[in-house]
Amino acid sequence: QVQLQESGPGLVKPSQTLSLTCTVSGGSITTNYYYWSWIRQPPGKGLEWMGAIAYDGSTGYSPSLKSRTSISRDTSKNQFTLQLSSVTPEDTAVYYCARGGTTTGWGGLKEYDYWGQGTQVTVSS
Repeated sequence: QVQLQESGPGLVKPSQTLSLTCTVSGGSITTNYYYWSWIRQPPGKGLEWMGAIAYDGSTGYSPSLKSRTSISRDTSKNQFTLQLSSVTPEDTAVYYCARGGTTTGWGGLKEYDYWGQGTQVTVSS
């Protein structure tokens, strides 16, 4: 059973960089041919795919967030990390990590088989 757990600060100040880590257990992030995504849901809105890192370390990002987003990984810890720079209150959301999708886009909800529980991030001074 694959499990994912998000961790990181729940409150970030405007203009700062948001950093979240997803720790994966029960499966390796380097296993062919899985992708590992970051997805968020702002209050009252739908899910928004932010980007993904593939089993081989390649990455892809949402065009609307690409200039501010970076996803990396630590294979020794079986973790992958999201960094979102220059945050504003519009980045307030529940952030999820999940297994699925691709580095080219969302792919649809059915493409994701394991999710973290989500972590609330609020951007406020």
